[in-house]
Parts: sequence; C-alpha cells; structure tokens
Amino acid sequence: MSEFEENVQQLLQVISSSLMSRNWRMATAESCTGGWIAKCCTDLAGSSEWFDRAYVTYSYCAKEQMLGVSHHDLVEFGAVSEQVASQMAIGAKTRSGAGVTVSATGIAGPGGGMPGKPVGLVHFGWCIGDLPVQCDFGVFEGDREAVRQQTVIHALKGIVSRLQSLD
Repeated sequence: MSEFEENVQQLLQVISSSLMSRNWRMATAESCTGGWIAKCCTDLAGSSEWFDRAYVTYSYCAKEQMLGVSHHDLVEFGAVSEQVASQMAIGAKTRSGAGVTVSATGIAGPGGGMPGKPVGLVHFGWCIGDLPVQCDFGVFEGDREAVRQQTVIHALKGIVSRLQSLD
C-alpha cells in the first residue's frame, strides 16, 4: 500500500467513525479531482453507511446545473476561486441534505495556469453540520497525479479537523 493510500485510509477511518456516531452522511463536489475523493471514500468497505453521493462538475455548465453555482461568479472569479468552491460545497449540501460536504476546484496541470492562478492551485469548501461554509486553498507541487492526490488528502484532513472541532 502506498503512503497516499495509507494516509487516505487513516483519515477515512476517523471520518467514517465520526459520521456514523452522528448519523450523518457525506457528499463531495469535485472538479479537478474528477471524483477521486468519492472514489477513496467508497473504496472503504461499509462506506454505504455514511457516504451518500458525489457531484463531479468539471465544466461551468455542470457547476451551474448540478450545484447552483452562479454563472456571474464563474465568469467574474473563474472556476478556481473561493467564491466557486464555497458555492459548490453549499450546493452539494443543499441538494443532498448530507451532514458533511467538501468541494475542490483547481488547476491540476500540467497546463492551465495563469497569472495569479498557478498550476497546483486548488480551492476548497467544507459544510459541516449547521456551521457556515469554510474555505481555504492550497498550492500543491508535482505532476497532475501528485496535485490531485494532495487535493484528496487536504480535503479529507479538512473534514477531520472540522469534525474534531465539534467534539
């Protein structure tokens, strides 16, 4: 098992236990990861007890239709922005009713970077329980796969830390 897989497994053990103890479910809203966060969740046996659904919204149109992201904000701020990550997480929560949602939207590379938005930039949003959406971002190093793996880990770590803050 790779270091990435071990990290994911450890994080998901904490997440699954916490979600089941609260009788909550989880949903993801993913762009640059193409559903990889959800795939990792559903790789865990028993995930049907706490994982609900995934929205893979790669295009502007998908983000608008599936998650209710504002077209105006997509045009003004771009898909890789705090505004869009926030709306993706909120849209996933609103549409799924899940207790926990996470969103990730970024530039995995190797191309696509631009001034102010380098390759490796990923914006995240988390909706945890009744708390307001929380956002942050990371700039990850490496090739496309490395950026996507770091995105998965950051998204899951964000869930763990936010769930632990509720205890």
